[in-house]
Amino acid sequence: MPATTDLNALLERQRAAWQVSEPTPAQRLRDLGKLREVLRRRFDELSAAMSADFGRRSHHESLLTDGMTVLHEIDYMRKRLTRWSRPRHRLADAMFWPARTEVQNRPLGVVGIISPWNYPVNLALIPLVSAIAAGNHVMLKPSENTPRTSALLAELLAEVFPEDRVATVLGDADVAARFAALPFDHLFFTGSTAVGRKVMAAAAPNLTPVTLELGGKSPAIVAEGYPIETAAQRIAAGKFLNAGQTCIAPDYVFVPNDQREPFLAVLRAYVARHYPRLRETPDYTSIVNDGHYQRLQALVAEAGEAGTRIEVLPDAAAHDPERRIFAPTVVLDPDPKLRVMQEEIFGPVLPVIGYGHIEEVLKFVNSRPRPLALYHFDKDRRRTRHVLRSTLAGGVTVNDCVIHIAQSELPFGGVGASGMGHYHGHAGFLTFSKQMPVLFQARWSSLSLLRPPYTKLADFVTRLMTR
Repeated sequence: MPATTDLNALLERQRAAWQVSEPTPAQRLRDLGKLREVLRRRFDELSAAMSADFGRRSHHESLLTDGMTVLHEIDYMRKRLTRWSRPRHRLADAMFWPARTEVQNRPLGVVGIISPWNYPVNLALIPLVSAIAAGNHVMLKPSENTPRTSALLAELLAEVFPEDRVATVLGDADVAARFAALPFDHLFFTGSTAVGRKVMAAAAPNLTPVTLELGGKSPAIVAEGYPIETAAQRIAAGKFLNAGQTCIAPDYVFVPNDQREPFLAVLRAYVARHYPRLRETPDYTSIVNDGHYQRLQALVAEAGEAGTRIEVLPDAAAHDPERRIFAPTVVLDPDPKLRVMQEEIFGPVLPVIGYGHIEEVLKFVNSRPRPLALYHFDKDRRRTRHVLRSTLAGGVTVNDCVIHIAQSELPFGGVGASGMGHYHGHAGFLTFSKQMPVLFQARWSSLSLLRPPYTKLADFVTRLMTR
């Protein structure tokens, strides 16, 4: 386990290397190109490591969520970073002419990234790609809950970068706590809201700027008149991806009162069609560890003991505690005070709640902390606009789930308890840059007319400026 002094020494080595040789746009392009080549070549190894860490993880889901997304982000950045790195000229205010102004996107220096276990490649490398594209050096602390993947990431990154440019720090939660307290030029954290509070507190003594990508309870709303089969299938796809271990998975669903049973029937059919023989299929992912499995069991047990209707899909025999296979589970109309409605679920448990009028749904959503994502299913554009105006979430997908996160042109991030700051695409480049304003004064300055002793000309100019 690295000592605190070792972490500090590593940070200082990286900072010294950055000050001596700040990466040029050409260097960043070369680095990202090499990272892409190594990631593509070794991704099957990463997929196998993720499956071993989880116990069972769908290879195809790993390709889609941890492979394709990172490769796409690298390609997106490489096509644009040269243009983004150029100064952007601005027009000086008229009273200061003939001065001229511009904004320079300058790298911050050395940034820290703390990544989670649920998408251990995606959520480590996409912020790293943004930081590299912006010209920074990086220290990465991947999750201890996926140790094989974290060790392989360290090996892969060492193949691309010298340690004084990118370094991977392995270790437990104590190492992560000491990592968060380092005086980085920026600290990027993805994880739970509870741990996010600790990270922000650790960064505060150094006034380290932080980006927090957290979580929360993301609602899905199915409006009256929307095809229930389409809504249920798309919600199921978003919810059961990675067995629900996704920060933007729909956490609970509102459906019209008369659509609860049809909605449940479509979910049951979806599971039967897409996960036949659920205990054996390689396409359904295990819960990452025993602690999370037992937490999900406790959430469902509390709801059942309170008299709430529980439906396991396809049936309770699909659960396999030994291999941590937690079958898709629907909790119908739970009491809002139950833990399943208070805590982020982070698993394949889906509360389904009937409603009579859209306003009661909006009142409920707005009474809770602002979610990381919101999903609205509706054919009525006016009502959709009303929902969007009446709520605030980190991001929204209308008539589908989850896929807004895969849009490089859209910033991704939370609001309030679900996080602060953004990344992906240009938003990520800006997060790891200082937009430094620069004014170039001309040989003759108009301000010379406004110096003491003040004359009638100065009186005229100031009166003109303060009309």
